Amino acid sequence: MRVIVVGSGLAGLLAATEAAERGASVLLVTKAALADANTTRAQGGIAAALWPDDSVAAHVADTLAAGAGLCDPEAVRALCAEGPDRVRELIARGVRFDAASGGGFARGLEAAHSAARVLHGGGDATGAEIERALIAAVRSAHGVEVREHTALADLVVDEGRVVGVEFADGAVEWADAVVLATGGAGQLYAHTTNPAVATGDGVAAAWRAGAELADAEFYQFHPTALAAPASSTTGSFLISEAVRGEGAVLRNARGERFMLDVHPDAELAPRDVVARGIATEMAAQGGEPVVLDATALGASALARRFPTIDAATRAAGFDWARQPIPVTPAAHYWMGGIVTDTYGRTSLPGLWAAGECASTGVHGANRLASNSLLEAAVFAHRVVEDVLAPADLVEYAVLAPKAPRYPRVLRTRREAAGGDGFSRAALQELMWAHAGVQRSGEGLRQAASVLSFWQADDLEDRNLLDLARVVVDFALVREESRGAHYRADFPTPKPELAERRRRAREGEFAC
Repeated sequence: MRVIVVGSGLAGLLAATEAAERGASVLLVTKAALADANTTRAQGGIAAALWPDDSVAAHVADTLAAGAGLCDPEAVRALCAEGPDRVRELIARGVRFDAASGGGFARGLEAAHSAARVLHGGGDATGAEIERALIAAVRSAHGVEVREHTALADLVVDEGRVVGVEFADGAVEWADAVVLATGGAGQLYAHTTNPAVATGDGVAAAWRAGAELADAEFYQFHPTALAAPASSTTGSFLISEAVRGEGAVLRNARGERFMLDVHPDAELAPRDVVARGIATEMAAQGGEPVVLDATALGASALARRFPTIDAATRAAGFDWARQPIPVTPAAHYWMGGIVTDTYGRTSLPGLWAAGECASTGVHGANRLASNSLLEAAVFAHRVVEDVLAPADLVEYAVLAPKAPRYPRVLRTRREAAGGDGFSRAALQELMWAHAGVQRSGEGLRQAASVLSFWQADDLEDRNLLDLARVVVDFALVREESRGAHYRADFPTPKPELAERRRRAREGEFAC
C-alpha cells in the first residue's frame, strides 16, 4: 500500500513512521523543513494520566469540562484511555521527558486540570524534544521517502474518492491513502503564536475537495503571548500556561490581580476565560497590555524550569525575574477543521486527517491545555491502524456523515467580485478585529462583506482567504457564546445547541 502523509509535526511524523514499520510505502511531504511545524514550538507539555494519584476518568472529566458541552465523549475516552500508552511509545522512540528530583518523570499542573499530569521536556521545550526524536525516527525508518519544501496545492479526487495530491509545482502523486497532518491556520490573525507556515493548507484543500468541516468558529487564543514585536517566521512568542501553573499571576496597570474577580480559578481558569479577561482589561486601560508577574518564582527557578522563555524574554529586553512582562492574547490553536471519526476517517473515502487540522470532537468548544500533543499521538496511531486494516474489516465506500455537527454554510470556493485592498496583513487585521477574542454579529457581517470582495493570487494567501470566509460564516451562524467563541450580542450559551450537537453526534458516521 502507498500512503502519502502531508505535514511534519507530531501527527505526520508518527503516522509516517508507524505506517512504514507496518509495511506501507510512505511519502512524507512538508512545505518547509521537517522541523518547521507547530509541534516544535509547543512549550507546556503533553498531558496523560500516568501517576497513581491520577486517573483516566479524571482526565476525561477535565477534558469534557473544558470543552463546554461540545466534546465527543467517545473521542475523549479514546484520547485519555490510550494516551498513557502513546506517551510510553514516544519515550521508547527516544523522547526525553524531564526527570523529577526524587525519580520518575517530572509533572506540571496547567489550567483546568484537576491533577498535575503534564510531562515536559527540556523544561519548556517539549515540542522541540518530541520533534527531534521523531525526525530521527522517520529518517531511519525503511520505506519512508521524505520530501521537504514541497507545498500541497489540492487533493486529487476520482469518483468521490481521494486518490492522490497535487503539489504547488503542478506535480501529482498517487496513493491508496492520503493522511493530512498539516496543522492549523494561526496566520489568519494579526497576533498568533503560530509560525509562518501555519496557513491552513490541508483544511483548505480538503474543503475545496468537498470534505466536511466542523467547529471552524472555535479558535483558541492563548492568553499570554509576549507583547513585543513578533517574528515574521515564528510569530508572537508564547509564554507557556505552565508559568501560571507554577505560580505567576496577571496584573493590570494598577498592579491588581484582576483575574480574581473574573473566575474562581483566577489565572488557572480555562484559556478562553483568561483570554477574554485580559482583552477586557486591556480595553479598559486604553489597549495597553497587561503584565504577567513571575518575580516570586525567583531567577534560578525560572531559568531552570523555563530556559527557552527565560532566554527569549531577556532577548526582548525584559528581566522577568525582576519585573513583570507585558502579555497579550494571540491565536494559538484551532479546535475546528476536517470532520473525522475516532479513526481519523473523513467524509471523503481515501482521506484521513490527524492533529490540529482534524476536528475529532476531542476539544469541543475549548481545548484543555496540553491535550493537543496527546491528540496528535493518539489519533495518528489510530489513523495508521485504520489505513492498514484488512480490507474486509472496513467498508469505506459507505462512509458518510449521517448528520452534520456543524452548520452547512459553504461548499465551493466563493468567486470574488473584486479584489482591491487585499493583503495578508489586511486580512489578519480584519480577522483580529472582527473574528478574534471578542465578536459580534455586526463585526462579523462587516468582515464577511469585505472578504467577499477580496481575491488572492499566492497559494497560501488563497488558503487563508478561503478559511477566513469559513471561520466568519461559522461564527455568524453560532448565535451564542460557548468556549472559545464569544459573541457580545449573544453573551450566554444556548443549551439547545449543545443538545442538537449531541443528537447529531450519535449517528455521525455510518461504517
